[in-house]
Amino acid sequence: MLRIGLAAVALLFFLFVHSARAADELIPPFGFRWNDSMARVEAVLHGAKAKIASREKKQNRDVWTVEGLIHPGLKRTVFTFKQRSLVAVELQYEYPDWSIERYNQRMGEIRKYFDEKYGTGKLVSRARDNDTEVIQTLVGYQWLVGGTMLELFYFSAQHDSLVYRTITVDYKAL
Repeated sequence: MLRIGLAAVALLFFLFVHSARAADELIPPFGFRWNDSMARVEAVLHGAKAKIASREKKQNRDVWTVEGLIHPGLKRTVFTFKQRSLVAVELQYEYPDWSIERYNQRMGEIRKYFDEKYGTGKLVSRARDNDTEVIQTLVGYQWLVGGTMLELFYFSAQHDSLVYRTITVDYKAL
Protein backbone atom coordinates (compact mmCIF):
# COMPACT_ATOMS: atom_id res chain seq x y z
CA MET A 1 0.00 0.00 0.00
CA LEU A 2 2.88 2.31 0.83
CA ARG A 3 4.39 1.67 -2.62
CA ILE A 4 1.16 2.65 -4.36
CA GLY A 5 0.95 5.82 -2.24
CA LEU A 6 4.55 6.79 -3.05
CA ALA A 7 3.98 6.05 -6.74
CA ALA A 8 0.86 8.22 -6.73
CA VAL A 9 2.72 11.07 -4.98
CA ALA A 10 5.58 10.77 -7.46
CA LEU A 11 3.15 10.80 -10.40
CA LEU A 12 1.33 13.85 -9.02
CA PHE A 13 4.65 15.63 -8.46
CA PHE A 14 5.74 14.86 -12.04
CA LEU A 15 2.43 16.12 -13.45
CA PHE A 16 2.60 19.28 -11.31
CA VAL A 17 6.18 20.05 -12.36
CA HIS A 18 5.38 19.31 -16.03
CA SER A 19 2.28 21.53 -16.01
CA ALA A 20 4.17 24.32 -14.21
CA ARG A 21 6.86 24.19 -16.89
CA ALA A 22 4.25 24.27 -19.65
CA ALA A 23 2.72 27.40 -18.09
CA ASP A 24 6.18 29.01 -17.96
CA GLU A 25 7.03 28.10 -21.54
CA LEU A 26 6.66 30.73 -24.22
CA ILE A 27 6.98 29.48 -27.76
CA PRO A 28 7.28 31.47 -30.97
CA PRO A 29 4.08 32.36 -32.86
CA PHE A 30 2.48 30.46 -35.76
CA GLY A 31 3.21 27.06 -34.22
CA PHE A 32 6.98 27.27 -34.59
CA ARG A 33 9.42 26.02 -31.96
CA TRP A 34 12.84 27.34 -31.02
CA ASN A 35 15.57 25.69 -33.07
CA ASP A 36 13.23 24.79 -35.94
CA SER A 37 15.32 24.41 -39.06
CA MET A 38 15.31 26.97 -41.85
CA ALA A 39 13.88 24.27 -44.13
CA ARG A 40 10.92 23.63 -41.80
CA VAL A 41 10.18 27.35 -41.40
CA GLU A 42 10.36 27.85 -45.16
CA ALA A 43 8.03 24.88 -45.78
CA VAL A 44 5.45 26.22 -43.31
CA LEU A 45 5.67 29.72 -44.82
CA HIS A 46 5.23 28.26 -48.31
CA GLY A 47 2.20 26.30 -47.10
CA ALA A 48 0.73 29.50 -45.64
CA LYS A 49 1.33 31.25 -48.99
CA ALA A 50 3.54 33.84 -47.30
CA LYS A 51 6.37 35.45 -49.29
CA ILE A 52 9.96 35.71 -48.12
CA ALA A 53 10.56 39.27 -49.29
CA SER A 54 14.26 39.30 -48.36
CA ARG A 55 17.02 37.05 -47.05
CA GLU A 56 20.03 38.73 -45.45
CA LYS A 57 23.14 37.73 -43.57
CA LYS A 58 23.73 39.88 -40.48
CA GLN A 59 26.80 39.01 -38.44
CA ASN A 60 26.50 35.25 -37.87
CA ARG A 61 22.74 35.13 -38.45
CA ASP A 62 20.33 34.65 -41.32
CA VAL A 63 17.43 37.12 -41.31
CA TRP A 64 14.29 36.67 -43.39
CA THR A 65 11.66 39.35 -43.85
CA VAL A 66 8.30 37.73 -44.59
CA GLU A 67 5.08 39.28 -45.86
CA GLY A 68 1.65 37.77 -46.26
CA LEU A 69 1.09 36.00 -42.95
CA ILE A 70 -2.55 36.59 -42.13
CA HIS A 71 -3.09 38.43 -38.84
CA PRO A 72 -4.89 41.78 -38.35
CA GLY A 73 -2.48 44.68 -38.86
CA LEU A 74 0.56 42.44 -39.37
CA LYS A 75 2.70 44.16 -41.99
CA ARG A 76 5.73 41.88 -41.89
CA THR A 77 7.42 39.22 -39.81
CA VAL A 78 11.18 38.92 -39.36
CA PHE A 79 12.62 35.46 -38.68
CA THR A 80 16.18 35.19 -37.36
CA PHE A 81 18.26 32.02 -37.51
CA LYS A 82 21.58 31.19 -35.90
CA GLN A 83 23.41 28.15 -37.22
CA ARG A 84 20.34 27.52 -39.43
CA SER A 85 18.04 27.24 -36.36
CA LEU A 86 15.20 29.61 -35.41
CA VAL A 87 16.20 31.96 -32.56
CA ALA A 88 13.89 35.00 -32.96
CA VAL A 89 10.59 36.09 -34.47
CA GLU A 90 9.58 39.74 -34.73
CA LEU A 91 6.00 40.70 -35.60
CA GLN A 92 5.68 44.22 -37.04
CA TYR A 93 2.21 45.75 -36.94
CA GLU A 94 1.21 48.89 -38.82
CA TYR A 95 -2.20 50.52 -39.00
CA PRO A 96 -1.95 53.41 -41.51
CA ASP A 97 -5.33 54.95 -40.68
CA TRP A 98 -4.92 54.90 -36.91
CA SER A 99 -4.45 57.96 -34.73
CA ILE A 100 -1.82 58.11 -32.02
CA GLU A 101 -4.63 57.60 -29.49
CA ARG A 102 -5.65 54.33 -31.16
CA TYR A 103 -2.01 53.16 -31.20
CA ASN A 104 -1.72 54.00 -27.50
CA GLN A 105 -4.93 52.10 -26.78
CA ARG A 106 -3.73 49.03 -28.73
CA MET A 107 -0.33 49.13 -27.04
CA GLY A 108 -2.11 49.19 -23.68
CA GLU A 109 -4.32 46.23 -24.64
CA ILE A 110 -1.36 44.10 -25.71
CA ARG A 111 0.66 45.06 -22.64
CA LYS A 112 -2.26 44.22 -20.33
CA TYR A 113 -2.67 40.83 -22.03
CA PHE A 114 1.04 40.00 -21.58
CA ASP A 115 1.05 41.33 -17.99
CA GLU A 116 -1.90 39.11 -17.09
CA LYS A 117 -0.38 36.08 -18.77
CA TYR A 118 3.32 36.44 -17.84
CA GLY A 119 3.45 38.89 -14.92
CA THR A 120 4.20 42.60 -14.95
CA GLY A 121 6.54 43.53 -17.78
CA LYS A 122 9.67 45.56 -17.21
CA LEU A 123 9.86 48.99 -18.83
CA VAL A 124 13.03 48.85 -20.96
CA SER A 125 12.63 52.00 -23.03
CA ARG A 126 10.78 55.29 -22.82
CA ALA A 127 12.37 57.92 -25.01
CA ARG A 128 11.25 60.91 -27.01
CA ASP A 129 13.73 62.75 -29.23
CA ASN A 130 12.73 66.28 -30.24
CA ASP A 131 16.27 67.42 -31.06
CA THR A 132 15.99 66.96 -34.83
CA GLU A 133 13.37 67.72 -37.45
CA VAL A 134 12.05 64.19 -36.99
CA ILE A 135 10.33 63.63 -33.66
CA GLN A 136 10.92 60.05 -32.52
CA THR A 137 9.22 58.14 -29.71
CA LEU A 138 10.13 54.67 -28.45
CA VAL A 139 8.39 52.80 -25.63
CA GLY A 140 9.25 49.19 -24.81
CA TYR A 141 8.45 46.48 -22.29
CA GLN A 142 10.06 43.11 -21.65
CA TRP A 143 9.01 39.80 -20.13
CA LEU A 144 11.28 36.83 -19.42
CA VAL A 145 9.40 33.53 -19.57
CA GLY A 146 11.38 30.32 -19.26
CA GLY A 147 13.92 30.33 -22.08
CA THR A 148 12.25 33.14 -24.02
CA MET A 149 12.45 36.93 -23.93
CA LEU A 150 9.28 38.66 -25.08
CA GLU A 151 9.45 42.35 -25.97
CA LEU A 152 6.74 44.83 -26.93
CA PHE A 153 7.69 48.13 -28.57
CA TYR A 154 5.90 51.19 -29.91
CA PHE A 155 7.90 53.38 -32.29
CA SER A 156 6.84 56.62 -33.90
CA ALA A 157 8.66 59.03 -36.21
CA GLN A 158 7.07 62.27 -37.36
CA HIS A 159 8.24 65.06 -39.61
CA ASP A 160 5.60 67.71 -40.24
CA SER A 161 2.61 65.78 -41.65
CA LEU A 162 4.61 62.61 -42.46
CA VAL A 163 4.07 60.00 -39.75
CA TYR A 164 5.34 56.44 -39.33
CA ARG A 165 4.13 54.30 -36.42
CA THR A 166 4.60 50.63 -35.62
CA ILE A 167 4.05 48.18 -32.80
CA THR A 168 6.44 45.24 -32.68
CA VAL A 169 6.26 42.04 -30.67
CA ASP A 170 9.63 40.26 -30.46
CA TYR A 171 10.12 36.66 -29.36
CA LYS A 172 13.75 35.72 -28.68
CA ALA A 173 15.24 32.42 -27.53
CA LEU A 174 17.66 32.86 -24.67
